[in-house]
Amino acid sequence: MPGAIDNNAAMGQRLRELRLQRGLQQGEVARRLDISPAYLSLIEKGKRTVQLPILFNALELYGVSMEAFMASLGQGRVDDNLAQLLDEPLLRSLDLSEEDLQGLSAEPKIVTTITALFNLYKNTRQQLDNVMQSIAARERGESDEALRFDYHPFDEVTDFLEQHRNFFGSLEERADAFRAAAGLDDRVTAKELAAALESELDVKVAQSDEVGGSVIRRWEEGSRTLTVSGRIFEQRLKFQLAHTIGLQLFEQEALHEPILAGYGAQYEETPALLKIHLANYFAGALLLPYGRFFEEVQRTRYDVELLAQLFESSYETVAHRMCNLGDPKRRGVPMHFLRVDVAGNISKRYSGDGIRFPHHDGSCPKMAAHLAFLMPNVITKQYSQFPDGTTYFEFAKVVSEPRHGSLARGTVYSIGLGCHADDAKHLAYADDVPFVDPQKMAVPVGTTCRFCERMDCNMRSSPSYKFAFRVDERVKKDNFFSPLLHEDELAKKKKKRKR
Repeated sequence: MPGAIDNNAAMGQRLRELRLQRGLQQGEVARRLDISPAYLSLIEKGKRTVQLPILFNALELYGVSMEAFMASLGQGRVDDNLAQLLDEPLLRSLDLSEEDLQGLSAEPKIVTTITALFNLYKNTRQQLDNVMQSIAARERGESDEALRFDYHPFDEVTDFLEQHRNFFGSLEERADAFRAAAGLDDRVTAKELAAALESELDVKVAQSDEVGGSVIRRWEEGSRTLTVSGRIFEQRLKFQLAHTIGLQLFEQEALHEPILAGYGAQYEETPALLKIHLANYFAGALLLPYGRFFEEVQRTRYDVELLAQLFESSYETVAHRMCNLGDPKRRGVPMHFLRVDVAGNISKRYSGDGIRFPHHDGSCPKMAAHLAFLMPNVITKQYSQFPDGTTYFEFAKVVSEPRHGSLARGTVYSIGLGCHADDAKHLAYADDVPFVDPQKMAVPVGTTCRFCERMDCNMRSSPSYKFAFRVDERVKKDNFFSPLLHEDELAKKKKKRKR
């Protein structure tokens, strides 16, 4: 009898998987099989034997042959996400076997819940470790940086790029060599890149409006076919094709491995993210060759819009490429880059000039990249001064890509660039805003509200960790979260007098 029970469980579990894969409700399947939902539930749980007529009808409904169904019963069908967790130290300590996980795989909602909670635990534990390390470093006097409460893989990527000054000579050289071999010039087209993919790397390129949801690029290894969305514009299409060239060269020549050799990432996702970013770097080097681009940047004095026209590229691609000009022989002005959305979330950042960005989503709302949304049709320009007196020149522009005539369905970003105020003279954007009176012209800004040292900011969105948050009904400031330092000093003096 035990063998029969095991067989019932295996068949019932497989029938349940087939139903769920096809998105069918239990009641609908029961109606079409002419049985009650309760009886179908018992079959799927292995508590009832599957009668042959019901089995034949179910397999016909699911479009599966009897041979394929019976062959699948002997296969261990552990959910992929659960299978990956088997290697985690915590789960190994629980002594869970593959058989245990196979039982859980029959319950998709439970699988999703377990993996989500476990990943949340890992991320929270990693953040706690980072906070403790930061506290220990500050106690030893090794660093004065703000605590990294929300440090995550994307922060690791940014730190890695900044450590290398966002310049990778080996990728520049390989991009130049590929461009020469494929006969590409400075104003390369998507059609030429697609032809280069096929001739140089044996990759077929197809366009389709049904790549899937928000997916704009999909790679099929078996057929060596790259399918790209037919909805994206020429400039974006060129970048995706150039990115794919980079990824293919990484696979064939391991170009990225020497760059990442010896790097100890804290998060398991970081190496894959770095590979993607390095492929993006390669794409920029291929579309905007360093030598020619550097010459035009100097000639136009960092005019992003004009450069985008000269190289038939997007504003964001040109702005990002400006931060790659780190060749010691042809070095550009050290700059920072920021991409934010309407809600103020930072989706891309780079500090080549020493500016400090927060290691979480939001930054100071008084920075140009945020204020640009107030005037989306013009370039926002300003000098920004941090509490320590360091001053930067910033300029930002809103770029958008509507879908079906709707910005809500499309994308809207602010692209911000900047440099030290002393270097502003090299930028065309600073010509009409000469820095003649720093005290009056510089906008007071901070890194983030949680660590900002400014006492009277009228746009503070949260209390500062640097000051005690105190509520006093007798005092009203123009911002509720501004610290009441004057009142705190008075309270201290009264306390001393009483002593």
